[in-house]
Amino acid sequence: MTGAGVSVASGVPTFRQRASLCLSGRLMYKPGMRKTFLALLIFATASAASFRFTSAAEVRPRIRAVTAFIEINPNNYAARVQDAQMFLAAAKGALNKAGFEGAGGRITTQPFPQYTRGMSSDDAVAFIGKVREAAQKERSSLNIGAAMVNDNDDPAGASLLVDILAKVGVNANLITADEKGIHWNAIRQAAKVIKQLSERTPHGDANFNFGAIAMMKPYGPYYPGSYHLGKGHAFAIAMEGAEVVGDVFRQYKDPVEAEKRLSEVLSNYAKQVEAVGMQLAKTTGWTYEGIDATPAPLGDRSIATAMEYFIGGPFGSVGTETASGIVTRAVQSTPVKRTGYSGLMIPVMEDNVLAKRWSEGTFTLDSILAYSAVCAGGVDTVPLPGDITEEQIARILSDVAWLAYRWNKPLAARLLPAPGKKAGDLTEFSGSLLVKTVIQPLPGTRR
Repeated sequence: MTGAGVSVASGVPTFRQRASLCLSGRLMYKPGMRKTFLALLIFATASAASFRFTSAAEVRPRIRAVTAFIEINPNNYAARVQDAQMFLAAAKGALNKAGFEGAGGRITTQPFPQYTRGMSSDDAVAFIGKVREAAQKERSSLNIGAAMVNDNDDPAGASLLVDILAKVGVNANLITADEKGIHWNAIRQAAKVIKQLSERTPHGDANFNFGAIAMMKPYGPYYPGSYHLGKGHAFAIAMEGAEVVGDVFRQYKDPVEAEKRLSEVLSNYAKQVEAVGMQLAKTTGWTYEGIDATPAPLGDRSIATAMEYFIGGPFGSVGTETASGIVTRAVQSTPVKRTGYSGLMIPVMEDNVLAKRWSEGTFTLDSILAYSAVCAGGVDTVPLPGDITEEQIARILSDVAWLAYRWNKPLAARLLPAPGKKAGDLTEFSGSLLVKTVIQPLPGTRR
């Protein structure tokens, strides 16, 4: 999907063509959807003149994703997904025209136990597959929400999630702490999910799509920790600005000056993005839930490289905690409606330089937990020995939950045990976004 679109080689009309057909009466949708189409077409046309273009020399953040939140059931899921995709196409077009690349579409439903209640495991897996198939028609990824929201929720949701993630390419999560406290039952269930997925899927790949989230509020746009508990018809925007951080840290080495300049730059871009988001909300009726301006890295767009400009050494050197705090405070100073993590992410295997430094041993699991005290890092895409026990996984999850609860900050754990691998081995996960790295021994392990 490329925003408005220009090609119909597949025989499927693009967004603009569908909007035109709808308005002419040659393509039939439900009355409410026709109204939505009209609003989106007006907005997509007007936005070209409303927002400025960027110069080639300017380092601007990308938009990692626009996430649409919907509420579905077995009877309305196809229409709700289609309505979300129309909105996402317009959002992508508007953001791209405002000078922000990316803006791929994502869809998050309410917690899946709500709409699979009463189904057998096979029927629930089949239904989730149908929802994913509907989302894939416009290349939208899908998150089915939390398997357990409260600590006293039925653990059958976690068991069902293993079946779903082992067979269907969707994202999901489980909440391990909230303002009421740490969810010890949920932590044990999350550990079972992670261990079983490592055993039931090739290379344990399905764990990439699962997050154990602590103190995370609804309407975060980043996967896999995205969820909501409302009526849907809402959206949030995820920014991606590791290169923006690098551009600032190349020029400013004094902590006060670096934080001040980074705050100014991120605030400028966040306000531009929010202007697009608020105009979308006004024009379409979708509720704007905010921006997560976390400078998420990906591949060569490395947050490790950015921070190394500031600390003058490899990521994990002295000063890394300071750099983490500067980035987090700058993100949290942005004068926009914030959602999600709104801090700093340290996804070990999604960042080429982070993966290299992990192999070199310049930072460890304990390091990440320390940095998480001043940022929103959590324990993200961390490779673990294949023989790690369920109990050991639960202890890592509880460390993250304690830290999140103690400091009232959103943190997530995305742990990837590597079947058949031990400390010192190279990972072999098959996900295209995961960079190979060396598996470290667990903290406290005798060497």
